[in-house]
Amino acid sequence: MHPAIEQTKQWLAEIVIGLNFCPFAKKEFVNDTIHYHVSSAGRIEPALEALMAQCQYLSEHDELETSLVIFSTGFRQFERYLDLLDYANELLVDSGYEGIFQLASFHPDYCFEGEDIDDAANYTNRSPYPTIHLIREASMERVLAVYQQPEAIPENNIALAHEKGATYFKNVLKRIKKQ
Repeated sequence: MHPAIEQTKQWLAEIVIGLNFCPFAKKEFVNDTIHYHVSSAGRIEPALEALMAQCQYLSEHDELETSLVIFSTGFRQFERYLDLLDYANELLVDSGYEGIFQLASFHPDYCFEGEDIDDAANYTNRSPYPTIHLIREASMERVLAVYQQPEAIPENNIALAHEKGATYFKNVLKRIKKQ
């Protein structure tokens, strides 16, 4: 298994699932319905090609719930990653995947607009590698329909991140990356 996949799985287990940042992730993680794709793309065009290939792959594999496109070497600069994300969202629409898939974004240097770079809340979206998460919209709609107060998830995550503190997250990510 590629080290980027191993480290991403560890991050999912410890942070995303362990802290319940995404209350829907555990089921898919345990059921092994998450597809992991590592891309070494460092330029926008090949990265978008990899993303579209994953959309096609998910379309052909109903047994998989979601896909994580992990950029193992490229898009280390957060601003460059945000450019990729903008293009990726446009391409979803242009390729006819709007309403089928949506994107969630994670990056080692993720920073919410208007927040301080060291704010612990940023760790709700910080990951070992730049990663784009492809989510099936129909599945998301189904789980949100039965989940009480889904709008509170981001607020709860930010509160927990502040409670844990940035140092906690820095240490976990540092340890994961050393493995």
